[in-house]
Amino acid sequence: MAHRVEICGVNTGNLPKINSAEGLELIKKIQNGDDGAREYFIMCNIRLVLSLVQRFGQKASSDDLFQVGCVGLIKALNNFDTGLNVKFSTYAVPMIIGEIRRFLRDSSALKIGRNIRDVAYKAMQAREKLELSGRDEPTLMEIAAEIDVPAAEISSALEAICDPVSLYEPVFSDGGSAIMLMEQIGDTKNTDEKWIEETALKEAVKKLPERERKIIYMRYFSGKTQIEISEEIKISQAQVSRLEKNALIQMKKYL
Repeated sequence: MAHRVEICGVNTGNLPKINSAEGLELIKKIQNGDDGAREYFIMCNIRLVLSLVQRFGQKASSDDLFQVGCVGLIKALNNFDTGLNVKFSTYAVPMIIGEIRRFLRDSSALKIGRNIRDVAYKAMQAREKLELSGRDEPTLMEIAAEIDVPAAEISSALEAICDPVSLYEPVFSDGGSAIMLMEQIGDTKNTDEKWIEETALKEAVKKLPERERKIIYMRYFSGKTQIEISEEIKISQAQVSRLEKNALIQMKKYL
């Protein structure tokens, strides 16, 4: 009983199990029209569907995802070629996941143009086909060559159909308060501390006399040398150096 889990109304402890050799024999019977073998084989692979449904968390009703995953399982069974020399589960997983993702995208409130969606689906199917051929993870250029679509267009289409993620989605929980995604996103450039420092710095510069303020702006905001500044405001470099030093002292006192 400890190993029985009920998911989507299905008690996994009651599901039959088969090994790869038994699965292959069943597939041969199925391809010869044995409906009993077909039903039994599908029941034996329900655990696979359930395990994949759990990957998608709370994105949709588990019951809906389970039904869609079963559709993907049946499609994989209908199209499986025993001559591929791969396990059925290896072939079925991307098809089941693809079916679930397609369902989530089609039911999403964010609507994507049909032509963009078609390019994305063709790209995913091409990637699955290339992966099944035994090669490493296919590159974007290889996928583009497979479906004869520019790589840039494929990249844009795949980005467009990505599911949006809520900033309040929990990413970790140790049994207590969950850590939200927004708490893990840090902006190292525009922090509160830097904003305060920049505001204080601007106020400090405003307190300077006009000539010293101009020298500080030219020196530190425009990146000009003391010689360039001296030529522009018609004073010696030594005077620029002295005024700059005094201005920095005044700003430091203010800060």
